[in-house]
Amino acid sequence: MTDNQLTSIIIGEAMEIHKSLGPGLLEKVYQECLFYKLKKVGLKVRKEVGVPLYFDNTYLECGFRIDLLVEERIILEIKSVNALHDIHLAQTLTYLKLSECRIGLILNFNNLLMKNGIKRVVNGFENM
Repeated sequence: MTDNQLTSIIIGEAMEIHKSLGPGLLEKVYQECLFYKLKKVGLKVRKEVGVPLYFDNTYLECGFRIDLLVEERIILEIKSVNALHDIHLAQTLTYLKLSECRIGLILNFNNLLMKNGIKRVVNGFENM
């Protein structure tokens, strides 16, 4: 399955969850629902995946946690905030760099329309 096919499935499931639950819930609720839905469609998904920092020839556990990691290559950062800010993008970029993953999706469920809460980050470049 290509990265585009995977992200299409992920976004479709996120939109279904948003359609069912609406905005305004805690991030953890959306994270659990998306974890469940992605596993249900047969994808390999892990949650709260620790990402160590390689510094001075040593791996250090600094508390970095990827919300959801899909098929060991797509990072999902789940948000439920009024607006996405540069810090959310920076967080995802850091996880991409440290994990050597190529694609990240920032999914902000606190929007009237889910499509307005999706940011795709590829190789360090933000895309819509």
